[in-house]
Amino acid sequence: MARLPYLEADQVAPEYRDMLKRNTNLHKLLVNSPDMARAFNGVGGYIRFKSKLDPRLRELAILQVGWLEQSEYEFTHHVKIGKEFGVTDEDIKGLIAETSGQPSKLEPLAKAILKGAREMVRELAMSEATFAEIKQHLSDEHMTDLVLTIAFYCAVVRVLATMQIDNEPYYKEVLQQYPLQGVK
Repeated sequence: MARLPYLEADQVAPEYRDMLKRNTNLHKLLVNSPDMARAFNGVGGYIRFKSKLDPRLRELAILQVGWLEQSEYEFTHHVKIGKEFGVTDEDIKGLIAETSGQPSKLEPLAKAILKGAREMVRELAMSEATFAEIKQHLSDEHMTDLVLTIAFYCAVVRVLATMQIDNEPYYKEVLQQYPLQGVK
């Protein structure tokens, strides 16, 4: 049960109702602070719609954060979102294998990005070697977007956990295919 109320459009000032277009519990809770919610949505919107980083690689990095942190909400939502941007079931199986130290069929850049995301979650920063490996393939702009994307979603999973935001039933079906347990 969430620690703050989920607000509906009729409970929010008219100038903030646009933030509830995405009818998710996350957005319904964040609008308790509408100006902060707008800032949050701005960063999230940039990451999803304006960043020039390859969207499949971006979603794999986000999924890695959600998987490592055992964030049901984040992981299940981004499985669905990721598939809209080219993430396949094989990619997700590869992410799970890579996380547990097993081989996968993912291409080297995807493997390096997943490793970089794991390092940022587990050790605060991407290692020099991993950063250099990824940097061989990405521009400075793409590297900046990648690091900020991973960092933003490290924050998002902490918001979800602290506010105890409930996952919508529609997304729970993803857990049947990819159960979150024992990853940490």
